Amino acid sequence: MGSGDAPSIQDTQLTLRALVSTKEAGVIIGKGGKNVADLRDVANVKAGVSKVVPGVHDRVLSVTGFLPNVAHAYELVAQTLVENPMATTHPGLQPTAPASLQTVVRILISHNLMGTIIGRQGLKIKHIQDASTARLVATKEMLPQSTERVVEVHGSVDAIRIAIEEIGKCLIEDWERGVGTVLYNPATRVPTVSSTSNPYVNNMRASVDFTHADPVPVVPHSAAVAALSRHRSHTVARMRSQSVSVQRQIDPAAIASNIRTQEIAIPGDMVGCIIGKGGSRITEIRRLSGSRISIAKASESEGGERLFTITGTPECNEKALYLLYGQLEAERERRIANAHLMASLESINEHVIAEE
Repeated sequence: MGSGDAPSIQDTQLTLRALVSTKEAGVIIGKGGKNVADLRDVANVKAGVSKVVPGVHDRVLSVTGFLPNVAHAYELVAQTLVENPMATTHPGLQPTAPASLQTVVRILISHNLMGTIIGRQGLKIKHIQDASTARLVATKEMLPQSTERVVEVHGSVDAIRIAIEEIGKCLIEDWERGVGTVLYNPATRVPTVSSTSNPYVNNMRASVDFTHADPVPVVPHSAAVAALSRHRSHTVARMRSQSVSVQRQIDPAAIASNIRTQEIAIPGDMVGCIIGKGGSRITEIRRLSGSRISIAKASESEGGERLFTITGTPECNEKALYLLYGQLEAERERRIANAHLMASLESINEHVIAEE
């Protein structure tokens, strides 16, 4: 598919991922993988749930197929969740039908594609909600070490199917905006999807090696840490050995021909944490990734976004994205910790004043 070719909705394979809890994943998979196997057969899609990560409650459901089939698959998922209400609770739900017939599906969407789904002055999201009777709620924050956000689809089973199909149309019609998406991975590994591809449209690499096997046994904390340490050491050693062999074989002309450019928008109030004092952090990100990173001038609107332009090989750009969003996540965690600290101090002060 060329960069200027708009894909046909009828002929396009779509990958749509959803965030599910551990309990929801168990219901979707079913005993011995029966439910997810039936889902594949009935909806004619590829589907799977990411493996269990010790200490992490998130898992990712991935469904790939033609748009009507993907929408049907999520209809079946919604039906399964409705039939198993004890699997999860949704306190923010405001149903328009009996509560027992309502559920929530949390779709993962690239930050860059949110504008496509919301539309000018919110017209597109209003159309989706009116056409489906579902209620859509988009989170403001991106998920850790990724460029994906969550869109909650609240409603009946049929409403969810219609809403998913409308969202899928948006993803296909504006597919170029999805290029460079860094997928959320509960295991927080370095993303494996190329930063120059669209992981949602006609990209089989987005269907990560998900399994429908039974959950892995619980490993004692100390053993898990030791195993993770060994795995990381092995991975680093393997990467180092690979880098040596590659350096001997790379043709400089081939590198030049493989240069890519992509742009990402960063919230204005977060730019400082990426640049660092005297530009120290952005300089380090450039050095570690090997990509050139330029930053547009500040937006005139207060709190506006700043455009970062990343230029390099696909591998370098992917590493740059990983480092950039890792820095954003660290800054968010720091701000949350500071907010909690300030709240605690205010509470102490109020208590002292009350005693006086």
